[in-house]
Amino acid sequence: MKIEKIVLSQGRTGFFFDDQKAIRLGAKADGAAYTGEPALPGFTGVRQAGESISVQMVLEDGQIAHGDCAAVQYSGASGRDPLFLAEDFIPVIEEHVVPVFEQTEITEFRAMADKLDAIRVDGKPLHTAISYGVSQALLDAVAKKNKKMVCEVIADEYGTDVSATPIPVFSQTGDDRYINADKMILKRVDVLPHALINHVETKLGLHGEKLLDYVKWLSERIALLSGEDTYRPVIHLDVYGTIGQVFGEREYEKMADYLAALSEAAKPYALRIEGPMDAGGREAQIECMAGLRRCLDERGIPVEIVADEWCNNVDDIRAFADAKAGHMLQIKTPDLGGVQHIAESVLYCKEKGIGAYQGGTCNETDRSTQICIQIAMAVQPDQVLAKPGMGVDEGFMIVYNEMQRILALRKVR
Repeated sequence: MKIEKIVLSQGRTGFFFDDQKAIRLGAKADGAAYTGEPALPGFTGVRQAGESISVQMVLEDGQIAHGDCAAVQYSGASGRDPLFLAEDFIPVIEEHVVPVFEQTEITEFRAMADKLDAIRVDGKPLHTAISYGVSQALLDAVAKKNKKMVCEVIADEYGTDVSATPIPVFSQTGDDRYINADKMILKRVDVLPHALINHVETKLGLHGEKLLDYVKWLSERIALLSGEDTYRPVIHLDVYGTIGQVFGEREYEKMADYLAALSEAAKPYALRIEGPMDAGGREAQIECMAGLRRCLDERGIPVEIVADEWCNNVDDIRAFADAKAGHMLQIKTPDLGGVQHIAESVLYCKEKGIGAYQGGTCNETDRSTQICIQIAMAVQPDQVLAKPGMGVDEGFMIVYNEMQRILALRKVR
């Protein structure tokens, strides 16, 4: 079966592009916007509308395979590709990608994904967002040709088993960290609340006191609203390097003391802290994350740290996993480019005995999320992100329902 035609259209994502550098330099929230000047190349404001590109492949038998190109909220930061604007990149896809796949036979997914990865524009790889969306469509095309679910294609090509149970879901509150945490508790979300602790003065506290108070409130709130002894969500907080800003990126003992206090406040719930520091580069980040993990483990402090910043592509993930730079790694799906790298990264983490968090970004689409969940059910990471958006309900619904559909269909096949 051939791909007859590739159709591209501009779309919106479930959130925004935010200039992380400008926010760290002090840009202030103003309603849904930010005041201040942008600091990263390509941004015209500190916050601007997220954009996507839908890639629809019309197959020889009339079926439509579909994927969405999307990039993370904090594009252009921490070693990532630059801001992804549809107007700039639709012409790139039309010139460099469409001629490679239009009127070609659909073969195996991994072979087609490798063909996509080999494309160069002015000697450079495609923007990760392009590879992300086009590879989704290619994967869907292979599934449709073979009359299989996407998860079954991945399981077949990577020699895995499709999960017979749902993968734990991690939901994120955005800045509305109180009301949205309530929503998560009421919906019995497995891992919560993210909380978007991306500013020292307003969110962490100059001595960490604001986050400590929030964790105390959250632990009490879970117990109050759940009314169940059996509901034991993991508290997972993303602090965007702010703990390192306050205590020092290499001050492992001081950071460990603070994390121990957070752990006490979180009891009886397990605690994970994502991005405790941002050391400014990959090698420095690996050194700091590995050092803090050793310190926590040696002192028996029951906190897991999660790598995010500077852990972007497959090579980064392997380097972090090899160095045990954290207890868990976020596999930030749009940063990897082709979705075959999601499967490869999860499986590598499992091989190395380090936690695999198949994440992504609030700034994705419903379609990219559905494909990610199909892949997750085939490779079974430790947790998946509810996405897109920051409103809890919509992202959790998309992820939860996609897993339930897979499970129901697998029972009757």
